[in-house]
Amino acid sequence: MVEFDIPGTGKINIKYLVFDYNGTLAVDGILMDGVRETLDDLAKIVEIHVLTADTFGKSAAQLEGISCKLSILAKEKQDEGKLNYVEKLGAANTAAIGNGRNDRLMLKAAALGIGVILREGIAVDTLNSADLIFNGIIPALEIFSRPLRLTATLRI
Repeated sequence: MVEFDIPGTGKINIKYLVFDYNGTLAVDGILMDGVRETLDDLAKIVEIHVLTADTFGKSAAQLEGISCKLSILAKEKQDEGKLNYVEKLGAANTAAIGNGRNDRLMLKAAALGIGVILREGIAVDTLNSADLIFNGIIPALEIFSRPLRLTATLRI
């Protein structure tokens, strides 16, 4: 578990990290450099979940060996599927990370919603649903091992 203590907001205890796959952890179905090692480290302190429609058919092979739960979602109503997944885990203890329009509901519901901008960009609706935005997945993941960065960004 990772605990954030944000002045003006209070404590946030994150037990679960829920990721969109393509556009968040991967580009064109291939994991971004450094993601595998960073997820391996994070899996020691939080439970990792990856949600995807598996557009490129590569997610299982790319995530092989990483301690995470991969869920392939139906292509229809992915926004609702992702939201339901976060709610079942417990939104109050979940951080959700994504970039697509279908990620907006899970980012809004999660205790911590993080948008990332990779080569695909980020949907405006998702940008507006996030608590904070990063210009890459590695900087986004680093806040879980360096929680004072989040405190500095979100304090009131």
